[in-house]
Amino acid sequence: MAIPYPHFIASEKAAMEAGLLLPSQPSIILTQDDLKKIAAYQAVEYVKSGMVIGLGTGSTAKHAVTRIGELLRQGKLKDIVGIPTSKMTHEQALSVGIPLSDLDSHPVIDLAIDGADEVDPYLNLVKGRGGSLLREKMVEGACKKFLVIVDESKLVNYIGGSGLAMPVEVIQFCWKFTASKLRKLFEESGCEAKLRTFGEKKEPFVTDNGNYIIDLYFKESIGDLKVASDSILNLAGVVEHGMFLDMATTVIIAGELGLTVKNK
Repeated sequence: MAIPYPHFIASEKAAMEAGLLLPSQPSIILTQDDLKKIAAYQAVEYVKSGMVIGLGTGSTAKHAVTRIGELLRQGKLKDIVGIPTSKMTHEQALSVGIPLSDLDSHPVIDLAIDGADEVDPYLNLVKGRGGSLLREKMVEGACKKFLVIVDESKLVNYIGGSGLAMPVEVIQFCWKFTASKLRKLFEESGCEAKLRTFGEKKEPFVTDNGNYIIDLYFKESIGDLKVASDSILNLAGVVEHGMFLDMATTVIIAGELGLTVKNK
């Protein structure tokens, strides 16, 4: 959906650098993807030469990866090392000229930039609807600063409040058994647990790590998130879940009132 985008200092600079606004334009109609791009460009302002950067995955993070590549080619950034969170991001980063490494070589990361599927008022996140939650959590859990970039549609009152999926990565072995256990954990919240599939044949989606994803849908709040997290991770067969609790240090939100920056 396109919405009017008025002028604010921070957002105007990011919008012009993203090629979405001319200095003489009083206003412009921007799509949701345009808003994601503006937020991503603003986040890249935090990147400095010599940093090790966690590179997120998804429709918002791809704009940040593209921008970092542009700044490297222009000589405005130097000596950057990227740690990708998926095979897809690995390929994109190489295509735009970002040197890559991994957590084995760089166990501490200066800054990670990624999108999110939900952001609650306490900056807790749901991530992983793109299927990369495990690697994202490994990389973003190793960073000194974690910047999250979203458009305002991702803001929710509570985790699960969008009515969309909260993913859980599980091993393929007896996945139906694991899905049933997950559903029963949150039965009081009206939980549905569905295997993620793709294509006309509804083949199971397989993560970069060779696992399946069970998408959980909630009709009501699941309560204490740390208790919920522990309950999920204590189930045999679960690899990781898509709740990123107390991890984001800064969230940049693009919306019709410009850019909003929230810090922990």
